[in-house]
Amino acid sequence: MGAPFIISEAPPLSLDPQNLPYYALQTILRMLFALFLSLIFSFVYASIAAKNKKAERILIPLLDILQSVPILGFLSITVTGFMALFPGNLFGIECASIFAIFTSQAWNMTFSLYQSFISVPKELTEVVTLYRLSPWRRYWRLEVPYAMPQFLWNTMMSVSGGWFFVVATEAITVSNHTILLPGIGSYIALASQEESVTAIFYAIATMFIVILLYDQLLFKPLLAWAYKFKAELIAQEDTPKSWVLTMIRKASLLQKFKAVWFAMLGILDTLFQKLSLLSVRIKRDHRSLYRATSETTKYSLYLILIFIIIFYGLQAYFYMFSHISFKEVYYVISLGFLTLLRVIILCAIASLIWVPIGIFIGLREKVARRLQSWVQLMAAFPANLLFPLVVIFIVKNDLNPNFWLSPLIILGSQWYILFNVIGGASGLPFDFQELSKNFHLTGWLQWKRIFLPGIFPAYVTGLITAAGGAWNASIVGEYVAWGNTTLKAEGIGSYIAAATASGDHPRILLGVIILSAYVLILNRLSWYPLYLYATTRYRLD
Repeated sequence: MGAPFIISEAPPLSLDPQNLPYYALQTILRMLFALFLSLIFSFVYASIAAKNKKAERILIPLLDILQSVPILGFLSITVTGFMALFPGNLFGIECASIFAIFTSQAWNMTFSLYQSFISVPKELTEVVTLYRLSPWRRYWRLEVPYAMPQFLWNTMMSVSGGWFFVVATEAITVSNHTILLPGIGSYIALASQEESVTAIFYAIATMFIVILLYDQLLFKPLLAWAYKFKAELIAQEDTPKSWVLTMIRKASLLQKFKAVWFAMLGILDTLFQKLSLLSVRIKRDHRSLYRATSETTKYSLYLILIFIIIFYGLQAYFYMFSHISFKEVYYVISLGFLTLLRVIILCAIASLIWVPIGIFIGLREKVARRLQSWVQLMAAFPANLLFPLVVIFIVKNDLNPNFWLSPLIILGSQWYILFNVIGGASGLPFDFQELSKNFHLTGWLQWKRIFLPGIFPAYVTGLITAAGGAWNASIVGEYVAWGNTTLKAEGIGSYIAAATASGDHPRILLGVIILSAYVLILNRLSWYPLYLYATTRYRLD
Protein backbone atom coordinates (compact mmCIF):
# COMPACT_ATOMS: atom_id res chain seq x y z
CA MET A 1 0.00 0.00 0.00
CA GLY A 2 2.93 2.33 0.52
CA ALA A 3 4.46 1.70 -2.89
CA PRO A 4 5.38 4.79 -4.97
CA PHE A 5 2.62 5.73 -7.41
CA ILE A 6 2.20 8.16 -10.30
CA ILE A 7 -1.26 8.41 -11.86
CA SER A 8 0.09 8.27 -15.42
CA GLU A 9 2.05 5.11 -14.56
CA ALA A 10 -0.60 2.82 -13.07
CA PRO A 11 0.60 -0.61 -11.87
CA PRO A 12 0.37 -3.21 -14.67
CA LEU A 13 -2.23 -5.96 -14.58
CA SER A 14 -2.17 -9.28 -16.40
CA LEU A 15 -4.93 -11.72 -17.37
CA ASP A 16 -2.55 -14.64 -16.78
CA PRO A 17 -4.49 -16.99 -14.41
CA GLN A 18 -1.28 -17.73 -12.49
CA ASN A 19 -1.59 -14.25 -10.95
CA LEU A 20 -5.12 -14.89 -9.63
CA PRO A 21 -4.06 -16.28 -6.19
CA TYR A 22 -2.07 -13.09 -5.55
CA TYR A 23 -4.93 -10.90 -6.81
CA ALA A 24 -7.40 -12.86 -4.65
CA LEU A 25 -5.26 -12.27 -1.56
CA GLN A 26 -5.15 -8.52 -2.28
CA THR A 27 -8.95 -8.40 -2.60
CA ILE A 28 -9.47 -10.45 0.58
CA LEU A 29 -7.23 -8.10 2.56
CA ARG A 30 -9.16 -5.04 1.33
CA MET A 31 -12.45 -6.67 2.27
CA LEU A 32 -11.15 -7.67 5.71
CA PHE A 33 -9.95 -4.10 6.36
CA ALA A 34 -13.38 -2.83 5.32
CA LEU A 35 -15.11 -5.45 7.51
CA PHE A 36 -13.04 -4.43 10.54
CA LEU A 37 -14.01 -0.77 10.04
CA SER A 38 -17.65 -1.76 9.48
CA LEU A 39 -17.74 -3.72 12.76
CA ILE A 40 -16.38 -0.77 14.75
CA PHE A 41 -18.76 1.66 13.05
CA SER A 42 -21.79 -0.63 13.48
CA PHE A 43 -21.33 -1.25 17.20
CA VAL A 44 -20.63 2.39 18.07
CA TYR A 45 -23.33 3.90 15.84
CA ALA A 46 -26.09 1.37 16.60
CA SER A 47 -25.42 1.46 20.34
CA ILE A 48 -25.69 5.25 20.55
CA ALA A 49 -28.83 5.30 18.38
CA ALA A 50 -30.54 2.56 20.40
CA LYS A 51 -29.69 3.92 23.85
CA ASN A 52 -30.15 7.67 23.39
CA LYS A 53 -33.58 8.74 22.13
CA LYS A 54 -32.42 12.26 21.32
CA ALA A 55 -29.45 10.95 19.37
CA GLU A 56 -31.72 8.41 17.67
CA ARG A 57 -33.79 11.20 16.09
CA ILE A 58 -30.61 12.45 14.38
CA LEU A 59 -28.58 9.29 13.78
CA ILE A 60 -31.23 7.12 12.12
CA PRO A 61 -32.23 9.76 9.53
CA LEU A 62 -28.51 10.42 9.02
CA LEU A 63 -28.01 6.69 8.43
CA ASP A 64 -30.77 6.89 5.81
CA ILE A 65 -28.83 9.69 4.09
CA LEU A 66 -25.53 7.80 4.29
CA GLN A 67 -27.16 4.69 2.86
CA SER A 68 -28.79 6.68 0.08
CA VAL A 69 -25.63 8.48 -1.07
CA PRO A 70 -24.42 6.50 -4.10
CA ILE A 71 -20.72 6.01 -3.47
CA LEU A 72 -20.29 4.66 -7.01
CA GLY A 73 -21.59 8.00 -8.31
CA PHE A 74 -18.68 10.04 -7.00
CA LEU A 75 -16.00 7.41 -6.53
CA SER A 76 -13.64 9.40 -8.73
CA ILE A 77 -14.13 12.45 -6.44
CA THR A 78 -13.48 10.28 -3.34
CA VAL A 79 -10.29 8.93 -4.90
CA THR A 80 -9.08 12.45 -5.65
CA GLY A 81 -9.58 13.39 -1.98
CA PHE A 82 -7.68 10.38 -0.66
CA MET A 83 -4.89 10.93 -3.19
CA ALA A 84 -4.51 14.49 -1.92
CA LEU A 85 -4.16 13.16 1.65
CA PHE A 86 -1.48 10.62 0.65
CA PRO A 87 0.37 12.01 -2.37
CA GLY A 88 3.04 10.08 -4.21
CA ASN A 89 2.10 6.53 -3.12
CA LEU A 90 -0.60 3.92 -3.56
CA PHE A 91 -1.97 4.35 -0.03
CA GLY A 92 -4.59 6.94 -1.05
CA ILE A 93 -5.97 4.74 -3.85
CA GLU A 94 -6.10 1.73 -1.54
CA CYS A 95 -7.89 3.77 1.15
CA ALA A 96 -10.47 4.95 -1.40
CA SER A 97 -11.12 1.35 -2.47
CA ILE A 98 -11.44 0.14 1.14
CA PHE A 99 -13.73 3.09 1.95
CA ALA A 100 -16.05 2.23 -0.94
CA ILE A 101 -16.25 -1.42 0.17
CA PHE A 102 -16.88 -0.21 3.73
CA THR A 103 -19.89 1.80 2.55
CA SER A 104 -21.31 -1.36 0.93
CA GLN A 105 -21.07 -3.25 4.25
CA ALA A 106 -21.59 -0.88 7.15
CA TRP A 107 -25.19 0.33 6.67
CA ASN A 108 -26.79 -3.14 6.58
CA MET A 109 -24.80 -4.27 9.63
CA THR A 110 -25.68 -1.10 11.55
CA PHE A 111 -29.40 -1.39 10.78
CA SER A 112 -29.35 -5.03 11.91
CA LEU A 113 -27.67 -4.24 15.24
CA TYR A 114 -29.97 -1.26 15.87
CA GLN A 115 -33.07 -3.35 15.14
CA SER A 116 -31.87 -6.10 17.53
CA PHE A 117 -30.93 -3.67 20.30
CA ILE A 118 -34.37 -2.02 20.36
CA SER A 119 -36.16 -5.41 20.07
CA VAL A 120 -34.74 -7.13 23.15
CA PRO A 121 -37.69 -8.83 24.95
CA LYS A 122 -38.91 -6.98 28.02
CA GLU A 123 -38.69 -10.05 30.30
CA LEU A 124 -34.95 -10.26 29.61
CA THR A 125 -34.43 -6.57 30.42
CA GLU A 126 -36.42 -7.12 33.65
CA VAL A 127 -34.06 -9.96 34.62
CA VAL A 128 -31.08 -7.65 34.01
CA THR A 129 -32.71 -4.98 36.19
CA LEU A 130 -33.43 -7.57 38.89
CA TYR A 131 -29.77 -8.60 39.00
CA ARG A 132 -28.72 -4.92 39.02
CA LEU A 133 -26.27 -5.24 36.17
CA SER A 134 -24.50 -2.05 35.20
CA PRO A 135 -25.05 -0.60 31.70
CA TRP A 136 -21.67 -2.06 30.70
CA ARG A 137 -22.57 -5.64 31.69
CA ARG A 138 -26.11 -5.28 30.41
CA TYR A 139 -24.67 -4.39 27.01
CA TRP A 140 -22.21 -7.30 26.78
CA ARG A 141 -24.28 -9.97 28.57
CA LEU A 142 -27.71 -9.31 27.12
CA GLU A 143 -27.93 -6.92 24.19
CA VAL A 144 -24.90 -8.02 22.13
CA PRO A 145 -25.51 -11.78 22.62
CA TYR A 146 -29.19 -11.34 21.72
CA ALA A 147 -28.20 -9.55 18.49
CA MET A 148 -25.47 -12.02 17.49
CA PRO A 149 -27.37 -14.68 15.43
CA GLN A 150 -29.09 -12.21 13.11
CA PHE A 151 -26.09 -9.87 13.07
CA LEU A 152 -23.82 -12.66 11.79
CA TRP A 153 -26.19 -13.44 8.92
CA ASN A 154 -26.21 -9.75 8.01
CA THR A 155 -22.43 -9.62 8.26
CA MET A 156 -22.23 -12.54 5.81
CA MET A 157 -24.57 -10.67 3.48
CA SER A 158 -22.54 -7.49 3.77
CA VAL A 159 -19.28 -9.29 2.97
CA SER A 160 -20.93 -11.12 0.09
CA GLY A 161 -22.55 -7.92 -1.19
CA GLY A 162 -19.16 -6.24 -1.11
CA TRP A 163 -18.09 -8.36 -4.08
CA PHE A 164 -20.50 -6.36 -6.24
CA PHE A 165 -18.53 -3.20 -5.42
CA VAL A 166 -15.11 -4.82 -5.81
CA VAL A 167 -15.20 -4.53 -9.61
CA ALA A 168 -15.94 -0.80 -9.43
CA THR A 169 -13.57 -0.02 -6.55
CA GLU A 170 -10.50 -1.81 -7.92
CA ALA A 171 -10.82 -0.26 -11.39
CA ILE A 172 -11.11 3.50 -10.82
CA THR A 173 -11.07 6.24 -13.46
CA VAL A 174 -9.42 9.51 -12.37
CA SER A 175 -8.52 12.38 -14.69
CA ASN A 176 -9.15 10.17 -17.75
CA HIS A 177 -6.71 7.56 -16.36
CA THR A 178 -7.94 4.11 -15.30
CA ILE A 179 -6.18 2.80 -12.19
CA LEU A 180 -6.32 -0.99 -11.84
CA LEU A 181 -5.45 -2.07 -8.30
CA PRO A 182 -4.27 -5.71 -8.21
CA GLY A 183 -7.33 -7.77 -7.31
CA ILE A 184 -10.13 -9.97 -8.60
CA GLY A 185 -12.31 -6.94 -9.31
CA SER A 186 -9.75 -5.24 -11.53
CA TYR A 187 -9.04 -8.60 -13.20
CA ILE A 188 -12.76 -8.85 -14.09
CA ALA A 189 -12.79 -5.23 -15.30
CA LEU A 190 -9.80 -5.87 -17.56
CA ALA A 191 -11.36 -9.09 -18.85
CA SER A 192 -14.59 -7.21 -19.70
CA GLN A 193 -12.61 -4.46 -21.42
CA GLU A 194 -10.76 -7.02 -23.56
CA GLU A 195 -13.92 -9.17 -24.00
CA SER A 196 -12.16 -12.27 -22.64
CA VAL A 197 -14.84 -14.74 -21.54
CA THR A 198 -12.18 -17.29 -20.53
CA ALA A 199 -10.60 -14.85 -18.06
CA ILE A 200 -14.02 -14.13 -16.53
CA PHE A 201 -14.55 -17.86 -15.95
CA TYR A 202 -11.13 -18.04 -14.26
CA ALA A 203 -12.18 -15.15 -11.98
CA ILE A 204 -15.49 -16.85 -11.13
CA ALA A 205 -13.67 -20.09 -10.22
CA THR A 206 -11.25 -18.16 -7.99
CA MET A 207 -14.13 -16.36 -6.27
CA PHE A 208 -15.85 -19.70 -5.67
CA ILE A 209 -12.75 -21.05 -3.91
CA VAL A 210 -12.32 -17.88 -1.83
CA ILE A 211 -15.97 -17.90 -0.73
CA LEU A 212 -15.77 -21.57 0.31
CA LEU A 213 -12.61 -20.83 2.32
CA TYR A 214 -13.97 -17.92 4.32
CA ASP A 215 -17.27 -19.79 4.75
CA GLN A 216 -15.48 -22.77 6.33
CA LEU A 217 -12.81 -20.83 8.23
CA LEU A 218 -14.84 -17.81 9.40
CA PHE A 219 -18.61 -17.81 9.08
CA LYS A 220 -19.51 -21.45 9.79
CA PRO A 221 -17.56 -21.42 13.10
CA LEU A 222 -19.12 -18.09 14.06
CA LEU A 223 -22.66 -19.27 13.30
CA ALA A 224 -22.12 -22.48 15.26
CA TRP A 225 -20.71 -20.49 18.18
CA ALA A 226 -23.53 -17.90 18.09
CA TYR A 227 -26.25 -20.57 18.21
CA LYS A 228 -25.98 -20.63 22.03
CA PHE A 229 -27.30 -17.04 22.10
CA LYS A 230 -30.60 -17.96 20.45
CA ALA A 231 -33.49 -16.86 22.71
CA GLU A 232 -35.60 -19.97 23.43
CA LEU A 233 -36.83 -22.09 26.30
CA ILE A 234 -36.66 -25.49 24.57
CA ALA A 235 -33.25 -26.67 23.39
CA GLN A 236 -32.89 -28.46 20.06
CA GLU A 237 -30.88 -31.66 19.84
CA ASP A 238 -29.58 -30.89 16.34
CA THR A 239 -27.27 -27.90 16.78
CA PRO A 240 -24.93 -26.41 14.15
CA LYS A 241 -21.41 -27.82 14.08
CA SER A 242 -18.10 -26.66 12.61
CA TRP A 243 -14.85 -28.57 12.38
CA VAL A 244 -12.90 -25.34 12.88
CA LEU A 245 -14.84 -24.53 16.08
CA THR A 246 -14.34 -28.09 17.33
CA MET A 247 -10.60 -27.81 16.68
CA ILE A 248 -10.43 -24.48 18.53
CA ARG A 249 -12.31 -25.92 21.52
CA LYS A 250 -10.15 -29.09 21.74
CA ALA A 251 -6.66 -27.81 20.84
CA SER A 252 -4.60 -27.59 24.04
CA LEU A 253 -2.50 -24.63 22.89
CA LEU A 254 -5.61 -22.64 21.96
CA GLN A 255 -7.19 -23.55 25.31
CA LYS A 256 -4.19 -22.04 27.13
CA PHE A 257 -4.49 -18.91 25.02
CA LYS A 258 -8.23 -18.87 25.75
CA ALA A 259 -7.58 -19.02 29.51
CA VAL A 260 -5.20 -16.04 29.33
CA TRP A 261 -7.61 -14.15 27.05
CA PHE A 262 -10.59 -14.67 29.39
CA ALA A 263 -8.50 -13.66 32.40
CA MET A 264 -7.67 -10.37 30.64
CA LEU A 265 -11.32 -9.89 29.69
CA GLY A 266 -12.35 -10.53 33.31
CA ILE A 267 -10.03 -7.78 34.53
CA LEU A 268 -11.34 -5.37 31.88
CA ASP A 269 -14.93 -6.33 32.68
CA THR A 270 -14.45 -5.61 36.39
CA LEU A 271 -12.72 -2.30 35.62
CA PHE A 272 -15.42 -1.10 33.23
CA GLN A 273 -18.12 -2.32 35.62
CA LYS A 274 -16.72 -0.04 38.33
CA LEU A 275 -16.32 2.86 35.89
CA SER A 276 -19.88 2.35 34.64
CA LEU A 277 -21.32 2.39 38.16
CA LEU A 278 -19.21 5.45 38.99
CA SER A 279 -20.49 7.31 35.93
CA VAL A 280 -24.09 6.44 36.85
CA ARG A 281 -23.51 7.74 40.38
CA ILE A 282 -21.89 10.96 39.13
CA LYS A 283 -24.71 11.48 36.66
CA ARG A 284 -27.30 11.00 39.44
CA ASP A 285 -25.52 13.26 41.94
CA HIS A 286 -24.86 16.03 39.41
CA ARG A 287 -27.96 15.62 37.27
CA SER A 288 -28.57 19.34 36.74
CA LEU A 289 -24.93 19.98 35.73
CA TYR A 290 -24.96 16.92 33.46
CA ARG A 291 -28.20 18.05 31.82
CA ALA A 292 -26.88 21.59 31.28
CA THR A 293 -23.62 20.28 29.80
CA SER A 294 -25.52 17.84 27.59
CA GLU A 295 -27.86 20.55 26.33
CA THR A 296 -24.97 22.92 25.65
CA THR A 297 -23.05 20.25 23.74
CA LYS A 298 -26.16 19.30 21.75
CA TYR A 299 -26.98 22.84 20.65
CA SER A 300 -23.32 23.52 19.84
CA LEU A 301 -23.27 20.47 17.57
CA TYR A 302 -26.54 21.64 15.98
CA LEU A 303 -25.02 25.05 15.21
CA ILE A 304 -21.85 23.51 13.77
CA LEU A 305 -23.93 21.13 11.63
CA ILE A 306 -26.18 23.94 10.37
CA PHE A 307 -23.13 26.06 9.53
CA ILE A 308 -21.52 23.16 7.58
CA ILE A 309 -24.76 22.48 5.67
CA ILE A 310 -25.25 26.15 4.76
CA PHE A 311 -21.60 26.69 3.82
CA TYR A 312 -21.20 23.62 1.61
CA GLY A 313 -24.81 23.88 0.37
CA LEU A 314 -24.15 27.36 -1.01
CA GLN A 315 -20.88 26.21 -2.57
CA ALA A 316 -22.64 23.27 -4.24
CA TYR A 317 -25.49 25.54 -5.40
CA PHE A 318 -23.23 28.07 -7.12
CA TYR A 319 -20.97 25.33 -8.50
CA MET A 320 -23.86 23.37 -10.05
CA PHE A 321 -25.97 26.22 -11.39
CA SER A 322 -23.04 27.94 -13.03
CA HIS A 323 -23.09 24.96 -15.45
CA ILE A 324 -26.67 23.64 -15.27
CA SER A 325 -30.06 25.23 -16.05
CA PHE A 326 -33.20 24.81 -13.94
CA LYS A 327 -34.85 23.04 -16.87
CA GLU A 328 -32.28 20.27 -16.62
CA VAL A 329 -32.94 19.99 -12.88
CA TYR A 330 -36.62 19.24 -13.57
CA TYR A 331 -35.55 16.69 -16.17
CA VAL A 332 -33.26 14.92 -13.65
CA ILE A 333 -36.11 14.87 -11.10
CA SER A 334 -38.29 13.08 -13.69
CA LEU A 335 -35.45 10.59 -14.28
CA GLY A 336 -35.34 9.97 -10.54
CA PHE A 337 -39.06 9.13 -10.58
CA LEU A 338 -38.47 6.49 -13.28
CA THR A 339 -35.74 4.87 -11.19
CA LEU A 340 -38.03 5.06 -8.13
CA LEU A 341 -40.68 3.03 -9.97
CA ARG A 342 -38.08 0.44 -10.96
CA VAL A 343 -36.81 0.11 -7.37
CA ILE A 344 -40.30 -0.29 -5.85
CA ILE A 345 -41.48 -2.85 -8.42
CA LEU A 346 -38.26 -4.87 -8.29
CA CYS A 347 -38.17 -4.92 -4.45
CA ALA A 348 -41.78 -6.14 -4.41
CA ILE A 349 -40.98 -8.96 -6.87
CA ALA A 350 -37.83 -9.92 -4.93
CA SER A 351 -39.87 -10.04 -1.69
CA LEU A 352 -42.45 -12.37 -3.20
CA ILE A 353 -39.68 -14.72 -4.31
CA TRP A 354 -37.21 -14.67 -1.41
CA VAL A 355 -39.35 -14.27 1.73
CA PRO A 356 -40.90 -17.79 1.48
CA ILE A 357 -37.52 -19.30 0.52
CA GLY A 358 -35.75 -17.48 3.38
CA ILE A 359 -38.30 -18.68 5.95
CA PHE A 360 -38.00 -22.26 4.65
CA ILE A 361 -34.20 -22.18 4.97
CA GLY A 362 -34.07 -20.34 8.30
CA LEU A 363 -36.47 -22.70 10.09
CA ARG A 364 -34.48 -25.79 9.15
CA GLU A 365 -30.99 -25.92 10.62
CA LYS A 366 -29.89 -28.85 8.43
CA VAL A 367 -31.07 -27.12 5.25
CA ALA A 368 -29.45 -23.84 6.34
CA ARG A 369 -26.11 -25.56 6.92
CA ARG A 370 -26.22 -27.32 3.56
CA LEU A 371 -27.27 -24.25 1.59
CA GLN A 372 -25.23 -21.64 3.48
CA SER A 373 -22.21 -21.85 1.17
CA TRP A 374 -24.37 -21.80 -1.96
CA VAL A 375 -26.43 -18.85 -0.73
CA GLN A 376 -23.21 -16.96 0.02
CA LEU A 377 -21.88 -17.83 -3.43
CA MET A 378 -25.03 -16.52 -5.12
CA ALA A 379 -24.93 -13.33 -3.06
CA ALA A 380 -21.21 -12.84 -3.65
CA PHE A 381 -21.44 -13.46 -7.38
CA PRO A 382 -20.96 -10.00 -8.94
CA ALA A 383 -24.11 -9.34 -10.92
CA ASN A 384 -22.12 -7.13 -13.30
CA LEU A 385 -20.53 -10.30 -14.71
CA LEU A 386 -23.92 -11.02 -16.26
CA PHE A 387 -24.09 -7.58 -17.88
CA PRO A 388 -22.21 -8.60 -21.07
CA LEU A 389 -24.66 -11.47 -21.65
CA VAL A 390 -27.59 -9.10 -21.17
CA VAL A 391 -26.08 -6.56 -23.60
CA ILE A 392 -25.55 -9.24 -26.25
CA PHE A 393 -29.10 -10.56 -25.73
CA ILE A 394 -30.68 -7.08 -25.97
CA VAL A 395 -28.68 -6.06 -29.06
CA LYS A 396 -29.31 -9.31 -30.94
CA ASN A 397 -33.05 -9.23 -30.29
CA ASP A 398 -33.40 -5.43 -30.65
CA LEU A 399 -35.13 -5.12 -27.24
CA ASN A 400 -36.02 -2.01 -25.22
CA PRO A 401 -33.22 -1.25 -22.69
CA ASN A 402 -35.66 0.66 -20.44
CA PHE A 403 -37.37 -2.63 -19.61
CA TRP A 404 -34.72 -5.31 -20.07
CA LEU A 405 -31.95 -3.52 -18.14
CA SER A 406 -34.20 -3.02 -15.10
CA PRO A 407 -33.65 -6.48 -13.52
CA LEU A 408 -29.91 -5.74 -13.32
CA ILE A 409 -30.65 -3.17 -10.60
CA ILE A 410 -31.96 -5.76 -8.12
CA LEU A 411 -29.59 -8.65 -8.93
CA GLY A 412 -26.98 -7.54 -6.41
CA SER A 413 -29.26 -6.19 -3.66
CA GLN A 414 -32.04 -8.81 -3.54
CA TRP A 415 -29.86 -10.94 -1.27
CA TYR A 416 -30.28 -8.44 1.57
CA ILE A 417 -33.92 -9.58 1.76
CA LEU A 418 -32.99 -13.28 1.67
CA PHE A 419 -30.22 -13.06 4.29
CA ASN A 420 -32.28 -10.92 6.69
CA VAL A 421 -35.26 -13.27 6.39
CA ILE A 422 -33.01 -16.31 6.97
CA GLY A 423 -31.49 -14.55 9.99
CA GLY A 424 -34.94 -13.61 11.33
CA ALA A 425 -36.34 -17.11 10.80
CA SER A 426 -33.31 -18.82 12.35
CA GLY A 427 -33.68 -16.49 15.35
CA LEU A 428 -37.30 -17.53 15.97
CA PRO A 429 -37.45 -19.46 19.26
CA PHE A 430 -37.95 -23.20 18.79
CA ASP A 431 -40.75 -22.91 21.39
CA PHE A 432 -42.88 -21.09 18.80
CA GLN A 433 -42.63 -23.98 16.37
CA GLU A 434 -43.50 -26.47 19.11
CA LEU A 435 -46.43 -24.28 20.15
CA SER A 436 -47.79 -24.17 16.60
CA LYS A 437 -47.59 -27.99 16.46
CA ASN A 438 -49.48 -28.31 19.75
CA PHE A 439 -52.26 -26.07 18.45
CA HIS A 440 -52.22 -27.82 15.05
CA LEU A 441 -51.43 -24.65 13.16
CA THR A 442 -50.65 -25.55 9.57
CA GLY A 443 -50.56 -23.96 6.14
CA TRP A 444 -51.39 -20.28 5.71
CA LEU A 445 -52.62 -19.90 9.32
CA GLN A 446 -49.20 -20.94 10.66
CA TRP A 447 -47.47 -18.49 8.32
CA LYS A 448 -49.90 -15.71 9.22
CA ARG A 449 -49.71 -16.17 13.02
CA ILE A 450 -46.13 -17.34 13.57
CA PHE A 451 -43.68 -17.11 10.69
CA LEU A 452 -44.50 -13.79 8.98
CA PRO A 453 -44.89 -11.78 12.23
CA GLY A 454 -41.72 -13.41 13.60
CA ILE A 455 -39.52 -12.42 10.67
CA PHE A 456 -41.21 -9.07 9.93
CA PRO A 457 -38.67 -6.80 11.74
CA ALA A 458 -35.78 -8.59 10.01
CA TYR A 459 -37.58 -8.42 6.67
CA VAL A 460 -38.10 -4.65 6.98
CA THR A 461 -34.39 -4.24 7.73
CA GLY A 462 -33.56 -6.28 4.63
CA LEU A 463 -36.07 -4.36 2.52
CA ILE A 464 -34.59 -0.99 3.53
CA THR A 465 -31.03 -2.06 2.76
CA ALA A 466 -32.10 -3.81 -0.46
CA ALA A 467 -33.83 -0.64 -1.65
CA GLY A 468 -30.73 1.40 -0.78
CA GLY A 469 -28.54 -1.09 -2.62
CA ALA A 470 -30.87 -0.99 -5.64
CA TRP A 471 -30.59 2.81 -5.84
CA ASN A 472 -26.81 2.49 -5.78
CA ALA A 473 -26.85 -0.37 -8.30
CA SER A 474 -28.94 1.73 -10.69
CA ILE A 475 -25.73 3.63 -11.55
CA VAL A 476 -24.22 0.49 -13.08
CA GLY A 477 -27.50 -1.25 -13.98
CA GLU A 478 -28.96 1.54 -16.13
CA TYR A 479 -25.70 2.18 -18.00
CA VAL A 480 -24.08 -1.04 -19.24
CA ALA A 481 -21.04 -1.46 -21.47
CA TRP A 482 -19.35 -4.46 -23.08
CA GLY A 483 -16.43 -3.63 -25.29
CA ASN A 484 -17.52 -0.79 -27.58
CA THR A 485 -21.26 -1.38 -27.06
CA THR A 486 -23.10 0.78 -24.50
CA LEU A 487 -26.79 0.53 -23.54
CA LYS A 488 -28.66 3.10 -21.44
CA ALA A 489 -32.04 3.00 -19.71
CA GLU A 490 -33.82 6.25 -18.88
CA GLY A 491 -33.18 6.94 -15.22
CA ILE A 492 -31.11 8.90 -12.74
CA GLY A 493 -28.59 6.04 -12.48
CA SER A 494 -27.69 6.25 -16.16
CA TYR A 495 -27.54 10.06 -15.86
CA ILE A 496 -24.94 9.80 -13.06
CA ALA A 497 -23.01 7.05 -14.87
CA ALA A 498 -22.85 9.07 -18.11
CA ALA A 499 -21.71 12.17 -16.21
CA THR A 500 -19.04 10.09 -14.42
CA ALA A 501 -17.79 8.62 -17.71
CA SER A 502 -17.40 12.12 -19.17
CA GLY A 503 -15.93 13.60 -15.96
CA ASP A 504 -18.78 16.15 -15.64
CA HIS A 505 -18.58 16.88 -11.91
CA PRO A 506 -21.47 19.42 -11.70
CA ARG A 507 -23.89 16.89 -13.19
CA ILE A 508 -22.49 14.12 -10.99
CA LEU A 509 -23.21 16.30 -7.96
CA LEU A 510 -26.71 17.17 -9.19
CA GLY A 511 -27.57 13.52 -9.81
CA VAL A 512 -26.22 12.41 -6.42
CA ILE A 513 -28.17 15.15 -4.57
CA ILE A 514 -31.48 14.36 -6.30
CA LEU A 515 -31.01 10.59 -5.90
CA SER A 516 -30.23 11.05 -2.19
CA ALA A 517 -33.28 13.29 -1.79
CA TYR A 518 -35.53 10.63 -3.37
CA VAL A 519 -34.18 7.92 -1.04
CA LEU A 520 -34.44 10.12 2.04
CA ILE A 521 -38.05 11.14 1.29
CA LEU A 522 -38.99 7.52 0.56
CA ASN A 523 -37.41 6.38 3.84
CA ARG A 524 -39.09 9.09 5.89
CA LEU A 525 -42.56 8.54 4.39
CA SER A 526 -42.60 4.75 4.18
CA TRP A 527 -39.61 2.77 5.44
CA TYR A 528 -39.14 4.53 8.78
CA PRO A 529 -42.83 4.31 9.91
CA LEU A 530 -42.84 0.67 8.77
CA TYR A 531 -39.62 0.06 10.71
CA LEU A 532 -41.07 1.54 13.92
CA TYR A 533 -44.23 -0.51 13.49
CA ALA A 534 -42.23 -3.71 13.00
CA THR A 535 -39.96 -3.20 16.01
CA THR A 536 -42.79 -2.22 18.38
CA ARG A 537 -45.66 -4.45 17.19
CA TYR A 538 -43.72 -7.68 16.58
CA ARG A 539 -41.24 -7.84 19.45
CA LEU A 540 -40.55 -11.27 20.98
CA ASP A 541 -42.17 -10.31 24.32
